[in-house]
This record gives sequence, structure tokens and C-alpha cells, in this order.
Amino acid sequence: MEDYHVAKFISHQGHELGLFAIYDGHLGDAVPAYLQKHLFSNIIKENDFWTDTNGAIFKAYERTDELILSHNPELGRGGSTAVTAILIDGRKLWVANVGDSRAVLSRNGQAIMMTIDHEPNTERGSIENRGGFVSNMPGDVARVNGQLAVSRAFGDKNLKNHLRSDPDVTNADIDANTEILILASDGLWKVVSNQEAVDIAIKIRDPQKAAKELAVEALNRESKDDISCIVVRFS
Repeated sequence: MEDYHVAKFISHQGHELGLFAIYDGHLGDAVPAYLQKHLFSNIIKENDFWTDTNGAIFKAYERTDELILSHNPELGRGGSTAVTAILIDGRKLWVANVGDSRAVLSRNGQAIMMTIDHEPNTERGSIENRGGFVSNMPGDVARVNGQLAVSRAFGDKNLKNHLRSDPDVTNADIDANTEILILASDGLWKVVSNQEAVDIAIKIRDPQKAAKELAVEALNRESKDDISCIVVRFS
């Protein structure tokens, strides 16, 4: 189990920030542990965080990846996906991701996918343009250079020439019709659809219990991957 997470509220410059993240590590837990400690602070420290939140998140993701790769070789050898959500004053939600950890929002009971799964087959052109290749060998999952099952990640020094670390960033206004946000690593999403996850979690008032119920459901469906889940309830 190489997943790390963040789920907390902080006060910053007169605003309340909700910070939520799932980091799904591979080849050790050094990179997700580093992200847990540093990624949000790097985002918030960006000079234009309040005026250009999209750009600040983008730059902080890229800068954090550079820091990981420039640290000692052990840190950069492993890697991690990331899905992060920043809730500003309970009203504005900013979501970003690299890899296949996913964020799903529920509005009027309907699942809205807030992230894009970065899978080798969907970004094959980018990988090949960088001199890499996508192979289903070994196994039946498409992998970058036959090794990694995501096309964007933090770290992964040995594959970095063929990988991207730039995030997709989206935002949403939180209103009376917005019920919950679910963040989870791919151990959930491989066996539970976006709408199924919303249908399960929305019925449970306690978000911590809802997250546990989603993890149990994934285990019951025989998910073989790491499962981490956060549920944020708005109403």
C-alpha cells in the first residue's frame, strides 16, 4: 500500500481553504510521502494563487516534480499519481490531477467527472513523440515502455523523458445543488463507476463512513489495487 492522502482545513490570508488529495505511489512510497508534505504548500506559496489559481496550480505541480527529480536519486526513482482539490471559502473548488487517481463531483445526484485519467493508450501520441512506446506486454494493461500504467506522474526519473507531469486543472462553483466530492485512487475506479460511487456515498451522512463504505465495496468487488478514498460533503 503506497497511497498517501491529505484531508484538512486551514486558514490562509483571511480565507478558509479545504485541502484534499490522494497520492498513489509506485516503486516505493517516497514520492507520495513528499507530495503529502509539500505539494499544497507549494501551490499556496505561488505569487498568483489568488489572481490566477489555475496557473498557480499548474506551475506548482511542475515545480514540485522538478524538486523531486533534483533530490537524491532514491526519491526520483519512484513515482506517484496525484489528484488534489482546493475548496476556497466553501464556494469555489479547484481540482487538478496527474495519472489515474480521480475526482468525481455530485450535483443533483448526478456524477460529474472532474479529472481526466492519464492512461498510456489515450496519450500514446505524446509518449511516442518523446521517444517512448506503449506496450501491453507484460500482462494485458497498456504501459509506458512496458513499465508504467499511467502516462503522467510525479517522479519516475528513468521514464521522465517519455512522461508528462503537467496537470489537468478544472474548477466548479459549489452551490445548494452540490452534494459531495469523491477523491480516490484507481483501486476504487477500476471496479466502481462514477455514478455508482455517488449513489453509494450520497446516502451516508457521515463522509468518513461514506469513504469507508466505498473502499469496502471495492474490496467486495475484488479490486486488486491500492484503494484510498476521501468524501467531502457540502450539503
